Order: sequence, then structure tokens, then C-alpha cells
Amino acid sequence: MTAGLETFQERSFRFACDVVQLYRQLIRQPDVPHAMARQLLRSGTSIGANLEEAVAAQSRRDIANRFAIALRETRETRYWLRLLAATGLARADLLTAPLQESKELTAILTTAHRKLL
Repeated sequence: MTAGLETFQERSFRFACDVVQLYRQLIRQPDVPHAMARQLLRSGTSIGANLEEAVAAQSRRDIANRFAIALRETRETRYWLRLLAATGLARADLLTAPLQESKELTAILTTAHRKLL
């Protein structure tokens, strides 16, 4: 369990770094609503924070709860990325990699959460 969790932690940390960089690019674009960019930043960085908290969990149920929250945040992040793409508010080349990674994180976290239940 620990080795897998470390992998989730590292991957989610790298994703959070990418989201921060994307946020910095988005807020420079006058057409992008800052509220949308902030929501993306909040949800995209929350994934890793919840997985970090899972390390100190007191029980399997607590770990499962943290993974569930991380999964919800991953889905929310994907929503904001899709919305930015669908509305043309951000260039497609900026969103392709984060969209793919959010899709993969969703799949990984879904499987992990199910195994914890």
C-alpha cells in the first residue's frame, strides 16, 4: 500500500505543479474569468493535499475517505479543464496534457478507492 501511495503522491504533486503553471498562464489572459482559473487551481492542488493527508490516516476508512475526496477533486479539475477547452477560453495546447493526466488520475483513484472499500 505504501509504495502505491507514494506513486499517487508524486504523480498528484507533479499534476499540482502543472496546474499552478497553467493557472499562471490563464490569469494573464484577459478573457479567462479569474474565478474559473482559481477554481481550477483550488481543485487541482487539492488532489495531492488529500493524498498527503491519507498517509497520516488513522484507519482504512479514513484513507478511503481521503481518496474519495481526492477523486472528487480530480473530477472537478477535469470539469474546469473541459469547460476552458469547450468555451475556447484557453488554447487547446495548454489543456491537452492536463486533461489527459486528469483522466488518468481519475481512473487510478477510482480503482484505488474501490479497493479500499
